[in-house]
Amino acid sequence: MYSRNLKSVCLVLALACLAFASMGCKKAPPITLSAAAAPPVVYAGDPVTVTATAGSVDPNTKNNVIYSWSGTGVSGTGATATVATATLAPGSYTVKAEVKEGKKGKEGLKPGQSADATASYTVKQFEPPTISCSASPSTIKPGETSNITAVGMSPQNRPLTYSYSATAGSINGSGAAAVLSSTGAPTGVVGITCTVTDDKAQVAQANTSVTVLAPYVAPIPHVQPLGSIDFSKDKQHPTRANNEAKAALDGVALAMQRDPNAKLVVVGEANAKEQAKTAKEAKAKLKNKHLKVVNLAAERAVNVKDYLVKEKGIDAARISVATSTKDAQAVETYLVPAGANFDADVPGTTAVDESSIIVKSFKAIKKAVKKVVKKL
Repeated sequence: MYSRNLKSVCLVLALACLAFASMGCKKAPPITLSAAAAPPVVYAGDPVTVTATAGSVDPNTKNNVIYSWSGTGVSGTGATATVATATLAPGSYTVKAEVKEGKKGKEGLKPGQSADATASYTVKQFEPPTISCSASPSTIKPGETSNITAVGMSPQNRPLTYSYSATAGSINGSGAAAVLSSTGAPTGVVGITCTVTDDKAQVAQANTSVTVLAPYVAPIPHVQPLGSIDFSKDKQHPTRANNEAKAALDGVALAMQRDPNAKLVVVGEANAKEQAKTAKEAKAKLKNKHLKVVNLAAERAVNVKDYLVKEKGIDAARISVATSTKDAQAVETYLVPAGANFDADVPGTTAVDESSIIVKSFKAIKKAVKKVVKKL
């Protein structure tokens, strides 16, 4: 009986051992791993965080879990790592994560105790800068300057530098402002190019222009005829101006007063008969120096000057006397503004030697006439 009981106990023990053996031989599921990068798209210099997530980790309290990372610029020892992107060129990048579990110091030695995963992210190319520029003023005179203003922008706020060039003249600038000097530039449009460059050597350009006006050329002043004084009506006094002539001369004097910088040329004229007589007397004088030559054209001009100086107060230095060969009994008056060339505008006149002309003032002539009348 004892033997039978012993066999029963052994059978029970055997069955229990089989049951426990069956339970101890059940294998834990293998560890898994996934990884993700955030944000998935960045510019160089922006931070990237990579997170690894392990699954089916053995809950045994003696189990140890460790992570490792590999890839360009990645650093981290736990389930989270960071990527330094500042030196990365634009493109796609992958980070690899690995997880191991097991007893401390023996992690990953058994099958199913390790897993790996990858996460991808992209480094974008920086957008190029933009620029606009303007000139103020846009129209200048030779030798003047114009202020050039540039406005550059970087979508990612990259550092910017500016430079300038011009098709003529010279341009100098610092930062977003420059100055165009038109010295040496020809008349016309000067093209200006404004350039901005970011720290990634990306370039943008804009153009503006400045118009350089033609140099001002003052108009050439010319002689202005003021009118003709008629001496043909007084046959007894062919060189004396009548009241009508004096009224005209008063207008001449007024023109002189209005332009104190102008001068006056009075040109005496004689008719053909008078000119012939003067020429005959001049020819005879060559043989007899004591003979008198009467030049009525010159006398008329000198008498007009005498009236303007003595009666109207015009400075004698402002009036020149000349004659012409025109067939008339008159005096032509010409206002000569500063800078005008009388000989160019009125050719064919001859200057009069006033010292050779005996001048009697109008008042003196009138007085002499009264004396003659009184004697008669």
